[in-house]
Amino acid sequence: MNRKLKYPVTIRPLTKEEGGGYLVEFPDLPGCIADGETIDEALKEAESAMKSWIETAKSFGDAIPEPGISTKYSGQWRLRVPKSLHAALTLRAKLEGVSLNTLSAVLLAEGLEHRVHHQK
Repeated sequence: MNRKLKYPVTIRPLTKEEGGGYLVEFPDLPGCIADGETIDEALKEAESAMKSWIETAKSFGDAIPEPGISTKYSGQWRLRVPKSLHAALTLRAKLEGVSLNTLSAVLLAEGLEHRVHHQK
């Protein structure tokens, strides 16, 4: 997975109506988005989009914001789950060709997105 993104991103799955795949957005860089068929592809495209956004801002003399507060978090914590859930998630990650961490992050993001949209 790409580790060159210095700005925090949000990742969400795109619906079939939106073309499928995944969308990456940069909350600190208005209008800076990227997508891809897989999470890794979307993150690779996001790196390119971020660089283009910054280069364009520089060429117009626009201010380039500092990365947001979420960059101060490590992105890591320890989570204990039942063995059966661990096994199911591991199998699903293998079937989807992604790491357990990637799958877990996507599922958490999808759940959060679902919850946010249904609370409105």
